[in-house]
Amino acid sequence: MAKFELKLPKMGESVAEATITTWLKNVGDTVELDEAVLEIATDKVDSDVPSEVEGVLIEKLFNADDVVQVGQTIAIIETEDDNELQTQASNENITEDVPNEIIEQITEGISVAQETLSTVTSTEDRFYSPLVKNIAKEEGVSQTELDALLGTGKGGRVTKDDVLDYLKNRSNGVKSELSIVENPVVEPTVAQTSVNDENTVQKPISVVSSGEDEIIEMTRMGKMVSNHMMDSIQTSAHVQSFIEADVTKIWNWRNKVKTEFEKREGEKLTFTPIFMEVVAKALKEYPMLNISVQGDKIIKKKNINIGMAAALEDGNLIVPVIKNADQLNLVGMTKQVNDLANRARSNKLKPDDVQGGTYTVTNVGSFGSIMGTPIINQPQVGILALGAIRKVPAVIETEEGDFIGIRYRMFLSHSYDHRVVNGALGGLFVKTVKDYLEAWDVNREV
Repeated sequence: MAKFELKLPKMGESVAEATITTWLKNVGDTVELDEAVLEIATDKVDSDVPSEVEGVLIEKLFNADDVVQVGQTIAIIETEDDNELQTQASNENITEDVPNEIIEQITEGISVAQETLSTVTSTEDRFYSPLVKNIAKEEGVSQTELDALLGTGKGGRVTKDDVLDYLKNRSNGVKSELSIVENPVVEPTVAQTSVNDENTVQKPISVVSSGEDEIIEMTRMGKMVSNHMMDSIQTSAHVQSFIEADVTKIWNWRNKVKTEFEKREGEKLTFTPIFMEVVAKALKEYPMLNISVQGDKIIKKKNINIGMAAALEDGNLIVPVIKNADQLNLVGMTKQVNDLANRARSNKLKPDDVQGGTYTVTNVGSFGSIMGTPIINQPQVGILALGAIRKVPAVIETEEGDFIGIRYRMFLSHSYDHRVVNGALGGLFVKTVKDYLEAWDVNREV
């Protein structure tokens, strides 16, 4: 018999941790190869962790709602294999030539670190990194003070710099207006107002519910989306450009080829892959919209990875990513779009499916909206909203003169980060998308 360590797998280049949501197996249960053992959640997507071996689950090292780092062992599975565990063997090789006193020092350090982490635990539903907890303990920051800190990290998390800034101001006898939020005094009939004092920030408004109101707890994903949206608003200088496109050629062309396309490819040809192809082409022409901002530096992305915002049945939003979109033909784009959309609706997206996006497209027209002002999907600098396609009367210019005709038209709404994208670039980009749509080849074959 051998013991296998089930570790939290890597889930994309920017994902370092995940929260255990549900254990699907109990201690003593038999586990098949590739069978899901537990469900996890990141700030992007829910996912399963499958077993890499067949055996019996003999130990769980974490509970539901615990936050686990990528690479950490989360469970032990006993197998019929007589070979020692690979991770154990590698550890033995590492320690084989290491003096015992060094091993004892490392072990002692781990024990001290574990004691340190256990001394600071949030009294709220809030995550603190081991480093933040360690600094708080060493500097005598109480749990009340820690819970009151307004974090500047992702999702409002308290970072090392937040704690250090607070300690600096505290040592100088100054209360940090950027770090501390006063606990609001709830007054049922009086709305709270801000106080114009240099050491006081605006207090959140308390909402009082009556006995007839229904109080609905936000879902975990809803909270994450909310934090992500607020983070974007506070980070980027949002500005919008709007333009109307005549998509009559695309409308008629799709009606002409969609039946034959579905028979041949086994895929429905919707408007989405057509729009994605056009956006990828425009991004190639305007690479300074395929960027992200880090401090005072601009990161120009090599690959064009387009996020496709999709609404879920529970009302939440998720953005699966089409990788290297500029390298796909329309057939490949259609397969990618349909696959991601289907897996998003059935909650089968993998963490890597929502990572690495460089630009986002959202279809507000699917809900009947003719236009919208979407919020930028950080750390990107642009997002394009596609309005509903409408049959409207329009002026048609011809060599014989102008006349009124029935056309299929739609609005394109481009939100972009005005810190790094000026109005000329933002406007030219969305106009280029319009020009590509209107110049669609009606004789194109797929």
